[in-house]
Amino acid sequence: MQDEEILRVEHLTKRFGGVIAVDNVSFSLQKGEFLGIIGPNGSGKTTLINLITGFVKPTSGKVTFNHTDITGKAPYRIACLGVSRSFQMARAFHKLPAYKNLIVPLYSPRVKRLGGGKYGERDDVAIDLLDDLGFERDSAVPYKAAGSLPHGYLKRLDLARCMALRPDLLILDELFSGMAMSEVAATLPMIEKFNREGLTIVMAEHRLKELFRVTHRVMVLNFGQKIADGTPKEVMSREEVQKAYLGTEVEG
Repeated sequence: MQDEEILRVEHLTKRFGGVIAVDNVSFSLQKGEFLGIIGPNGSGKTTLINLITGFVKPTSGKVTFNHTDITGKAPYRIACLGVSRSFQMARAFHKLPAYKNLIVPLYSPRVKRLGGGKYGERDDVAIDLLDDLGFERDSAVPYKAAGSLPHGYLKRLDLARCMALRPDLLILDELFSGMAMSEVAATLPMIEKFNREGLTIVMAEHRLKELFRVTHRVMVLNFGQKIADGTPKEVMSREEVQKAYLGTEVEG
């Protein structure tokens, strides 16, 4: 892990009318770190991700990425700086072949700036990315319309789209939601590999057992507030975290 800060969130707050979805949350992230974000339903995990990635503007607070203030910037501008994110519900161009879903990031200004190759090579890059994520390149799967693919493939297609941007920070919002155990087991080593290669990752997830296998550190939200931050073992031993999960299955 490199001892250099990549992300800083300071006193981030979001109000929707009288509801405080994210309440004065602060944390920092070092390059190469893998942070898990957990909490019960409605704890503010997705809203926090939306605030960091520009899909929601904060009521107050500040977000700094690679020493640049990105607070409230448009999502495409944040993406061009190197922040890529997935969504709880996989978003795809359903009528396009799976590999063509990577066209937007592969032709992005960021990839061009980083030396993304000639235009004619983009299809090959897309196929290579999908092959790395379990889309067998010699099968028909990468060439099928995205809308015809099973849910697990759509989730991995979303991950491939994120990686096509060549991000410095990857943010995954419940990537494992709706996946079968076999699909999760196949995807976990890929995410571990990305992190080992130096990619900084933030992962909001409900499937704690699987998350704790790969994450270095966990931050816990409840009612929009940060209530714990530390190793998985440390945070799950805290009384306030156990109370937040009361009535919810907690896997350690």
